[in-house]
Amino acid sequence: MVVLLLAAAGIVALASGDLLDAAAIVAVLLLNATLGFLTDLPARRALEALSTLQVARASVMRDAQPREIDARGLVPGDVIVLEAGQAVPADARLLSATELSTIEAALTGESLPVRKDAARTLTPDVPLPDRQTMVFQGMSVATGRASAVVVATGRDTEIGRIGALAAAVPPRRTLLERRLDTLGRRLALAAIGVAIIVALQGWLRGMPVGTLLAAAIALAVAAVPEGLPAVVTVAMAAGVRRMVRRRALIRRLAAVESLGSATVICTDKTGTLTTGEMTATVLALPGGREITITGAGIGASGALIEKGSPVDSRADPQVEAALRIAVLANRASLGTGAMTAHGDPTEIALLVAARKAAHDHQVDAARSLEIGEVPFSSERMFMATFRRDGTRTRVFIKGAPGRILDRCNRVLTSDREEALDHDVRQQLAETRDGLTSRGLRVLAVATGVVTAATEQEIRDLVFVGFFGLTDPPTPGVRETIASVRDAGIRTVMLTGDHRRTAEVIARDLGVLAGTATVLDGRELAALPADALAGAVGRAGVFSRISPEDKLKIVAALQASGEVVAMLGDGVNDAAALRQADIGVAMGRRGSDVAREAADLVLEDDRLETVAAAIEEGRVIFDNIRKFVFYLFSCNLAEVLVFLGAGAAGWPLPLRPLQILWLNLVTDTFPALALAFEPGEPDVMSRPPRHPGTALLSGRMARLALGYAVVICLCSLAAFGWGLSWWPGDPAHATTLTFATLALAQVFHLGNARSLGPVVTRGRTLANPSAIGALVLVVLLQWLALSWRPLAGVLRTEALDPTDWAVVLGLSLVPAILGQGLKTWKTLRKRVSRS
Repeated sequence: MVVLLLAAAGIVALASGDLLDAAAIVAVLLLNATLGFLTDLPARRALEALSTLQVARASVMRDAQPREIDARGLVPGDVIVLEAGQAVPADARLLSATELSTIEAALTGESLPVRKDAARTLTPDVPLPDRQTMVFQGMSVATGRASAVVVATGRDTEIGRIGALAAAVPPRRTLLERRLDTLGRRLALAAIGVAIIVALQGWLRGMPVGTLLAAAIALAVAAVPEGLPAVVTVAMAAGVRRMVRRRALIRRLAAVESLGSATVICTDKTGTLTTGEMTATVLALPGGREITITGAGIGASGALIEKGSPVDSRADPQVEAALRIAVLANRASLGTGAMTAHGDPTEIALLVAARKAAHDHQVDAARSLEIGEVPFSSERMFMATFRRDGTRTRVFIKGAPGRILDRCNRVLTSDREEALDHDVRQQLAETRDGLTSRGLRVLAVATGVVTAATEQEIRDLVFVGFFGLTDPPTPGVRETIASVRDAGIRTVMLTGDHRRTAEVIARDLGVLAGTATVLDGRELAALPADALAGAVGRAGVFSRISPEDKLKIVAALQASGEVVAMLGDGVNDAAALRQADIGVAMGRRGSDVAREAADLVLEDDRLETVAAAIEEGRVIFDNIRKFVFYLFSCNLAEVLVFLGAGAAGWPLPLRPLQILWLNLVTDTFPALALAFEPGEPDVMSRPPRHPGTALLSGRMARLALGYAVVICLCSLAAFGWGLSWWPGDPAHATTLTFATLALAQVFHLGNARSLGPVVTRGRTLANPSAIGALVLVVLLQWLALSWRPLAGVLRTEALDPTDWAVVLGLSLVPAILGQGLKTWKTLRKRVSRS
């Protein structure tokens, strides 16, 4: 609205012959558009570098022969062949599957590989995460192999359906855009009203119509801060640069400020709140021993710690036996150097735990020859390998605790084997339940000598211990959640994981605080429409939810007045990212669909970066308010000077070109400097702004009016003094008014820079741009009075030392008064606190 108003003012100025005025307004509009383009361009280029174009290939049966083709050539009815490590090229129903599991986190949010079963019978209404007979486009095969018949391609796939769901969400205008439009409408009405009043005053006093028209147009332009769009763009551009340094890329410039207004952060769990990599964190051994395994993720270093001291696995038979089983009953592999890994995430986690203990699994594997295997299945719930141990055959087995314990009759305690009697079984059950209650996935390990390498002979084993595994919290997440909570922002977890897992992790991270509740997808679907907003507002965790559920949650929060920031990385997050007030996608592991739907992309995939971006968003809004406050008080002062002079029966206090000079020089440069003002000390300790908060609150508007009145009175005093001392030279009085008004406005910059006194708060030199703007404006104003070519255009006269003393004395009054009041308020607060 401000831009349109400026364009209209430019047309009026051009029609009335004020070419300089029109040219200046056009220049400001062009500057605003250029700054927006140049700021947005690097962010777009960086996003293009994040995305990689890959054309998927598919192994398909054609004429009874396997062929590899471009996945885009698949059609429903094709039979595809899937192997571990491949990406699924289309939605397909399984025909046969051998130990198949797929990683579906990007689609469903499920952090663990999903086991598939071609023979399973499912009902038509089964939720997406539980469709074990289906594989979905874009997901990867973790283990096993399968054949499947293609049932959907392109837009008909689950991925395509989510894309259509995201496309159906209309673009949302940011809070800043809505606030600027409101301000623009108010300024338009004010500009028209002021021009009419001034014209009527002059007409009633018999002034020439041409002079009145020129003055009215100039004053209307003065009432409109033409520098506002450019300054807003510069403020957001400065924020974008600061965000880039903190690893955040803005895709939509106007969305920068929205983060500062966020009241709720909706985030997925896997890879955002947690590392996204399964990690073995606990080894529980018979006899009540518990070993802590430090370090999170595949590439992390770590150690085995018991009661605060490192554990030497080679000197500890129990630990050595557990790690040996974890390595040998395993089909995953770890690389060297960058710690690349292949295989099931759970098995990778066990290998990483062994490596932390310096347990060389390659040597172990070479010591004995594997002679057989019992692969994992959902029915067995364990896997085992057989290896030659001298003249004997030894089995190494891991799996569900109940299935493993059923095949054991002894237990390894210290360095000997003991009978696994009822009491010991009870103790082990309590240990298992304790680990489960902590949200850990529990695997049991055992070993023994068997007579043959067959599943039927796996019995009478020695139980060795439990491994507790989890997707651990990302470092720094707890602190970040606490810091945004202090800032009045609630964090809500949206995940495809099971309720118990999500609840334990949420409590550990501080997401479930106070009376916050947990809702799963089925409970959410059963809620009536009138109860949805209330239930969503109370919930801190949503588990087992679909992409439609995420969209519904975000919309419900917005309907209840929340400003929602949505964090996501998967295709299933795309619609919610578009619906949110600001969508935040992950740059490293996020899908292209998620990044395209988002307003902000995190280069480092860290929640801390979101907190930093929120801080920058708040600083940007504060700075926008500061220069709106500055421009409002300065422009209002110009208007009041005209109204005051008219009420006193004086001639026009300023010429039209002098008004334009004030708008372009004394307004624009100081306002631009405010865009670089550092944040206030309490920026992250105050609650979020209400969405309905205006750019100028009632208190700030009253304060701006007060400063405008003071600046006006000082300027009118200079004008009156000039008229009384040089009654036959109104140009001299106009020059005094012009100089006083200009310097009073630029000295007033200190009042706008901070909520407290600039000097005592140590902010005098904190913004070099403000110091530079002050020096520049003073220099330009001196040129406007002393350099004859410019003075001739502006029709100003040279001032003598007495004139300068009057001008400087009066122009410093608003700054001295403002800083004095702020110092007094600060001292009063300190006294009241003490």
